[in-house]
Amino acid sequence: MTRAWTQDVPDPAVAAIARTPVLLVALDFDGTASPLVPDPMSARALPETVAALGRLSAMPDTRVAFISGRSLVHLREIAEHDDDSPVILAGSHGAQYWYPGEGEADVAESAQERALRESLFDELEPLLTAYPGVELERKTFGVGVHGRPADPAVERAAFAAVDEVMARRASRWRRRTGDRILEFSSRDEGKDAAIAALRARTGATGILFAGDDVTDEDALRVLGDEDLGVRVGPGETAATLRVDSPQDIARLLDVIATERAAGRE
Repeated sequence: MTRAWTQDVPDPAVAAIARTPVLLVALDFDGTASPLVPDPMSARALPETVAALGRLSAMPDTRVAFISGRSLVHLREIAEHDDDSPVILAGSHGAQYWYPGEGEADVAESAQERALRESLFDELEPLLTAYPGVELERKTFGVGVHGRPADPAVERAAFAAVDEVMARRASRWRRRTGDRILEFSSRDEGKDAAIAALRARTGATGILFAGDDVTDEDALRVLGDEDLGVRVGPGETAATLRVDSPQDIARLLDVIATERAAGRE
């Protein structure tokens, strides 16, 4: 049963995750670390979230990560992530990784996959000019179609047109929908794979994962009893806790940082 979290009432699940011996705090980016914005590349994490993640990453046995559907290159840009950052990145829904001290992990891709992706982009780009406000995003392993700036009826028509192209030319690609976005990828990884990979990588005894969209439920569903899932905003969810906004995520992280620091004094 999902329950609402409020800063004014102590929550046993929050206290437990703050005390776990090795903590991984992993956040979706858009709609979780950052408010949703019409221009996808203008998204930035809230300053208070950045501050709380900084407090956490400076603590022993505590790691922080962003897990996003964004391509790694775009995730690094919007996260303002440089080569000295302590933040782990999982991009493309868990198909790409960046690790502190190592950089980007190599990912194999065939020449056929690259050629098909470029050909699809070349077909979709002029097609979508007929749908004002709908934007095409070039992703490392696929394409994304953003409808947030458009009229909803225009968005639906654009998504239907893209679905027709993809069904005809790349029917095996994984299709995902989110908050006014349609995505296709030649890779099958989801955020559940990212949770498994980062748990193994960090040795986390407890993971806090927070997200706001349908694709985040892949990660929330695989969390264990020692973990904590948080859903931002409405919608069916496997999360234990629900908050209203990215601002609430910042407050929750600050509470966890304070409790974790107090428990180590």
